[in-house]
Amino acid sequence: MTAPSSVRRLVESREILLCCGPGGVGKTTIAASTAMLAATTTPGRVLVLTIDPARRLADALGLEGIGNDVVRIDDETLAAVGAVPRGELHCAMLDMKRSWDDLIRRHAPDPQTAERILQNPLYQNITGRFVQSHDYIAMERLHELHSTGEWDLIVVDTPPTRNALDFLDAPARMEEFFSSRLLRWLIAPARGGLLGVAARPFTQIADRILGTQFLSDITEFFLSLQSMYGGFVERARAVSRLLSDERTSFVVVATPEPAPLREAEFFLRELASRRYEVGAVVLNRALPASLAEPATEAAADAMAADVGELAKGAARELKLNEAACERVLRVAAATGRAWSVVARREAGARERVAHDAALVVTVPSLDGEVGDLEGILALSDVLGART
Repeated sequence: MTAPSSVRRLVESREILLCCGPGGVGKTTIAASTAMLAATTTPGRVLVLTIDPARRLADALGLEGIGNDVVRIDDETLAAVGAVPRGELHCAMLDMKRSWDDLIRRHAPDPQTAERILQNPLYQNITGRFVQSHDYIAMERLHELHSTGEWDLIVVDTPPTRNALDFLDAPARMEEFFSSRLLRWLIAPARGGLLGVAARPFTQIADRILGTQFLSDITEFFLSLQSMYGGFVERARAVSRLLSDERTSFVVVATPEPAPLREAEFFLRELASRRYEVGAVVLNRALPASLAEPATEAAADAMAADVGELAKGAARELKLNEAACERVLRVAAATGRAWSVVARREAGARERVAHDAALVVTVPSLDGEVGDLEGILALSDVLGART
């Protein structure tokens, strides 16, 4: 598929956009604003889905109680903040427990097996506390939503970078687990045969350390779960194919500061190694490009060199204290030089990441935090204006 020339072309030509990047760079608001841009410029049905355990998306959208059920942001609500939607904007947030329960009920071979798994004492602990279970069920949820065919675009707000890699690798790890020697040993006592005999020393030791009932719960749980092996593996492979599909792109969000930029570059390398498409890199909260122009620094230098005369003129014109004017002008000149240096560094950062993505979008710092629908609309306008 042709590389997009703008964020607007990106939302028009893809079915899944995964927003990834370091924590604290505005990734959630960029995801929500990208979805807003799609809903106000295209006639399709747009869903923004957060798999980040934090509730920032609900806060940003000004909605309470967002969960697994998809919620539409109605046209009246959008109109109240000045948005004119061409399509529909929906949102959802991963509810891990409910997603696991729904998955078991949907894919167990029969209701009895589903109930055995759901009632097993280990089930709540494993699905609630096992980190990889969150990553896997997030991928399952994305696959489920996409496979319905209801959405023209799904924008996914992922966890911070390092956790996002676990999210991307979760399908392969789940497939590996179901094929692992550990699982075969766990269910060997119930299976009997040569493997059961071979596993007997292990089970005898485990009985003494963990207790018979605990081991029995483990065996029953994984034996029931293995009945779903084929479905788990099939969907894990389907998700892996979906991530590599030309209809899927990644949007890497960072700020031009050194630490977030290094983490974003690391993630870009990881995506390249997995052969995933990077649709865009968004450098958020950047200084205006004009500050990097030579004329800006030249003006600051000229002001500093002639600050005495400038202060006299300003004091006379504005009827102010000359010494106070000089102090203000000296600070303004020094600040102008400093911001010019920072802006040039940010321009260099943009050039660095431009090697790893066909599209690099710079979003300037906005007045105040983006924490509601009005702010998200303003940010979507910025993304659209730079296309």
